[in-house]
Amino acid sequence: MPIKFGTDGWRAIIAVDYTFENVRICAQGTADMLKSNGDDRPIVVGYDTRFASEDFAAAAAEVFAGNGLTTLMAERAAPTPTVSYNLVARGAGSGVMITASHNPPQWNGYKFKPDYGGSASPEVVEELERHIATVEASGNVKSMALADASSSGFVKYFDPEPLYMENMGRLVDLEGIRKAGLKVVVDSMHGAGGGYLAQLLSGGSTVVTELRAERNPAFPGMAQPEPLAHNLKQLMSEVSGSWAHVGLATDGDADRLGVVDETGGFVTTLDTFALLCYHQLEVLGNRGPLVRSITMTSMIDKLGDLYGVPVFDTPVGFKFLGPVMMREDALTAGEESGGYAFRGNIPERDGILSALMVLDLMVKSGKTVSELLSTVTDMVGPHHYDRLDLQFDAAERDSIEARVQAAQPSQMSGRNVEQIDTRDGYRFVLTGGYWALVRFSGTEPLLRVYAEGESPEEVRSLLSEARSLAGV
Repeated sequence: MPIKFGTDGWRAIIAVDYTFENVRICAQGTADMLKSNGDDRPIVVGYDTRFASEDFAAAAAEVFAGNGLTTLMAERAAPTPTVSYNLVARGAGSGVMITASHNPPQWNGYKFKPDYGGSASPEVVEELERHIATVEASGNVKSMALADASSSGFVKYFDPEPLYMENMGRLVDLEGIRKAGLKVVVDSMHGAGGGYLAQLLSGGSTVVTELRAERNPAFPGMAQPEPLAHNLKQLMSEVSGSWAHVGLATDGDADRLGVVDETGGFVTTLDTFALLCYHQLEVLGNRGPLVRSITMTSMIDKLGDLYGVPVFDTPVGFKFLGPVMMREDALTAGEESGGYAFRGNIPERDGILSALMVLDLMVKSGKTVSELLSTVTDMVGPHHYDRLDLQFDAAERDSIEARVQAAQPSQMSGRNVEQIDTRDGYRFVLTGGYWALVRFSGTEPLLRVYAEGESPEEVRSLLSEARSLAGV
């Protein structure tokens, strides 16, 4: 299959399409793009805890060295936001992260990061894909053995943790959280975030218990390292069984966050982002635009109205959210997958910082997660949400899209359809700010059906009607 980048990077199944040869092709395309733009600044290379990620990272570094580019190589597995922050803090020109984020264990991936540390914009992705296609056609890849590259100074190793940890202390009142006496359960899902929150919060009366902190590329006990309810049964049980204040989960590369409240109930990613926006606007008293993907809750729009700040919406993916966040100097940005970014940090998802922001909100407000959700609900009204991930025959993709495109419902679940947004899939905007969306995943062979409604029953009805439109 041709190498094509999806919502965030190129991802494929290991030993099928994700091979050392193809990783080297991606690296050569990256080097060619940088050289064509006259960019000879160092390039940062990092990797997560997936199978052979360090070896794929080494292969990429060998290609960069073979092209005369200095590579700053992470000396250990690290979260994507940690590597991205080091890119910026160390003055590098770009970066590559070997990760498939939340995909199932048989996948790996290649993410390219421009000098601002966020996801590559669509324009950059298009340029990179052109160079990669040229390398695929020519087979011309330059490489230097890692040992030689290291001895000659083309590859230099760095510890990814210290600069990142220092920045967390600048962005969040860590000492306040440490002294709060919270009981926190962290599920690192065998990913690259293992140990980070426990280390950041040590030294006070707050106690952190960590689950699945050790590396295991098989990601046992979960469909994939994505911090959603069906993968967090152990965390939910541990929180309720130990009378913990909150449960926090980070995905495979720790750029996403899942939250479990004090009762052991999973907090949807939409509710979590509403809390994070409330924290910025009400508790911290900050002002500035909010940015959300089209799959994110309309609670954000209602909070924007209440606090007098603009809200921008984008297609799915931080390659869209990040540029808007930078352009508008936004307070925060969020997407339905559980990725949230904040002013003052890189314009990129950061699951660890998001977890710290949740804890800071709890400490400063003196409220539990469920109490905070009730507060926000009183402000913007009830909002419930769910999503279906549907496998389909690839040969049916065009016919599925044709069916949805042809559908022009005037009502769904008894609500008038006020608008059909086709920027990314088909989003049916309903009265009251509620909605349903049908779109193909940009990272996996799935059709995703989303809905937000006033009640769980309305959400089920919307999901059913939207699925019927697709005929899947």
